[in-house]
Amino acid sequence: MLAITFTFPAGRYHATPWGRHVNEADVAWPPDLWRILRAFIAVWHRKLDHARFPTERLHALLANLAEAEPPLLRLPEVAIHAHTRHYMPGKDDKKTLVFDAFARVSPDDPLVVSWPNFELNKTQAELLDALLENLGFLGRAESWVEARRTHEVNGINCRPVSHSSEGVDPETGEVTAEIVRLQTPSAPVDYDAFRSKQLEATGIALDVKLAKLKGKQRTLAITLPADWIEAISVETGELQAAGWSAPPCARVIPYFRPVGALRTLAPATAKPKTRSQSTILPTTVRYAVYGKPLPRIEDAIRIGEALRAAAMGRAKRLLGEGSLPRELSGHGLGDNNRHGHAFWLPDDENGDGLIDHVLIHVPDGLSSESIRVLTALQSLKRDAGDPLRLMLEGIGAATLFGSFTPLAKESAAWRSVTPYLRPWHLKKPQMRSLEACHAAILEQLRREWRARGEGLPEIIDFSEVPSVSSGGRHLRPLHFHRFRRKRGLTQPDTLGHLLELQFAKSIRGPLALGFGCHFGLGLFVPA
Repeated sequence: MLAITFTFPAGRYHATPWGRHVNEADVAWPPDLWRILRAFIAVWHRKLDHARFPTERLHALLANLAEAEPPLLRLPEVAIHAHTRHYMPGKDDKKTLVFDAFARVSPDDPLVVSWPNFELNKTQAELLDALLENLGFLGRAESWVEARRTHEVNGINCRPVSHSSEGVDPETGEVTAEIVRLQTPSAPVDYDAFRSKQLEATGIALDVKLAKLKGKQRTLAITLPADWIEAISVETGELQAAGWSAPPCARVIPYFRPVGALRTLAPATAKPKTRSQSTILPTTVRYAVYGKPLPRIEDAIRIGEALRAAAMGRAKRLLGEGSLPRELSGHGLGDNNRHGHAFWLPDDENGDGLIDHVLIHVPDGLSSESIRVLTALQSLKRDAGDPLRLMLEGIGAATLFGSFTPLAKESAAWRSVTPYLRPWHLKKPQMRSLEACHAAILEQLRREWRARGEGLPEIIDFSEVPSVSSGGRHLRPLHFHRFRRKRGLTQPDTLGHLLELQFAKSIRGPLALGFGCHFGLGLFVPA
């Protein structure tokens, strides 16, 4: 048996998955055998005595690891997907925002890579111990690591997928694991066969010298060296320049890792002490949104619907089709509870007219199942462009976010961010004059507001504003997308109004009213 433990003294593991840009803020977790063997090769080149440890010994050790059965892994109990943001200087005094993502782990909770049926001989063990002793980091240089061989492995929780029924509790049907695709080096024989086929297909002789090649043939040949060790060592930039979608000397193995193995929120360290405390449920979740281009505030309802669709898809994978949290789906709540479920709201934090955050607000509170779903939410699809990445910033009461977003502040006067669309039709007498129409809209506002709960301050009156300023633009209701994707809905108002509301007393947001309010229409901020 062979097992290697990796601990991270700084409590951080930095590594970007293959094919992802560093600014996507993703983390390659757990580290795969491809990354580990490349680290071993780097250590051998820079720190080991080649006379004592010739390349033949390194080749034999790494080839045996690549040809062995895929390893089993024991992941740390807690790994938090975190990131920092900073600006890098560029040309002409321009600064580029950089996202540095990492997995935050306990310095004394090891990651273990284990080969239960693999045995080292004496010379291989000597070389491996020297490599582990001199391994200073794994992944990026910030990922300080201490590695050693061990013969004790407990709690294996990440293993190759062997059949589709794994990862599901047979009694409850609950999903307990998720698939992550890890890379491992191809065996030398397999790589040689692949290399021969690729070179022959492009008309390159197997024994041709690199100096005789030019253009695309040279670029390709650089990534397909004859030596297997050199093939593993090819720089990622050279592979991408040659157009490889994956390293040619690597193969992908799907693994099951536990659901929540890489969390976006640290688990609570203390339990509620009293019953009154334990009944207070969090209501609000906020994410930062990353992507190019960011969506405009005019597409608020599209983003709100996409956010709900992403959460429902994640809930189906984690909890099953028949166990969707009602406070997220909005189904099965009864006629008397039409607004206690989730509002999927856009948030333009810096006022540039682009949606850079999203807020999920559930007035009746989030269950543990909903929190599990929302902490696992990492992206949402949109109609055009690449998916948007979501980075969880916090979960709690709305008051927690009042200092970060105006949507969660407190005020008695509120101004439209997106158009308010009446939820009910106007009758003919109510459309005969501006005064009658004003009174009818005020009655609809009050009627909807009273349905939100008892004891709320009354809406005194409202005034209509011609436009709202966003990112230096003056937007009218017609600038906004104002229709739901769901077919068959009755929509009494297709034009919309931009309003300023006055309440009898201050209320705390988020505040959204009217048709489509659960998806970003009728959204207000303090005036």
